Amino acid sequence: QVQVVESGGGLAQPGGSLTLSCKASGSAYFLSSKTMAWHRQAPGKQRELVASIRTARPAEYSDSVKGRFTLSRDNNTKNAVILQMNALKPEDTAVYYCNVLTHPDLQNYWGPGTQVSVSS
Repeated sequence: QVQVVESGGGLAQPGGSLTLSCKASGSAYFLSSKTMAWHRQAPGKQRELVASIRTARPAEYSDSVKGRFTLSRDNNTKNAVILQMNALKPEDTAVYYCNVLTHPDLQNYWGPGTQVSVSS
């Protein structure tokens, strides 16, 4: 019912910036109220929540990215969000996954993931 597609990512130097985009498509009914979030998983580590934004609410961030990453709604594309990542650190290296959680049925949908690598 819902498809999730990510774009962006790649390689950046420490202190650099990258932008990730995520778009959800499918039933307008299911997407009318949702949380869109970015998670990441580094090699050998558990997947962790990076940032999330729920319909009509402000974005929330993990402590590890607060002040460096900004999650916003894409005003030009329906059901899409943008994660602006600044002041990147090597420890930000991970596969980043976009997640859509629909409300109130709490169905989870995941994108395939996109690699972010931070290295000099």
